Amino acid sequence: MKIVEEPLSRLAEHGTVPIAFEVRTRLRPEPAESGLGGIRLVEEPVDPPYLKDYDATSEEGPARWLRRWNWDTSSWGLLAAYEGSRRMGGAVLARRTANVNMLEGRDDLAVLWDFRVHPDCRGAGVGHRLFEASVDWARRHGCVELKIETQNNNVPACRFYARQGCRLGAIVSHAYAELPDEIQLIWRLPL
Repeated sequence: MKIVEEPLSRLAEHGTVPIAFEVRTRLRPEPAESGLGGIRLVEEPVDPPYLKDYDATSEEGPARWLRRWNWDTSSWGLLAAYEGSRRMGGAVLARRTANVNMLEGRDDLAVLWDFRVHPDCRGAGVGHRLFEASVDWARRHGCVELKIETQNNNVPACRFYARQGCRLGAIVSHAYAELPDEIQLIWRLPL
């Protein structure tokens, strides 16, 4: 497997890697004596399970991002994992972009904007290698912290980021008006 940096003009190809996953469980915040600010996350089943696909919504999908946003993305990065000519996954990293709230107005912060591994390759180390490459990219570009957003219904992603050394920095209920049952989770990794 090789990981290469590509221009953002290849976002459509990046989007050919499915991001969908089956939601079988979710994390529910509840008060606790220890944990993040006296809150712990408890895993609970979802009945019935369902498919979550961020690309299926009308406003999402990498091929539409640059047309949708009026942002200067010249400081962004796109990494792709290949085995031969097969695209196995990719990562989009954002930095130094005005009006991107996740960047907090900082020049030394990178956001892992989009991270995807082909379903056939999940659990085979592709995600770990892509994450390592993302950390290296952020460091090379002068960043001292990496920030990642996910949701409480993406338990595998939460476990993955925790295994990579990320720490949960925020739990935001009602972050998504159109998805009132989803809770935003912000992960942080000092570099």
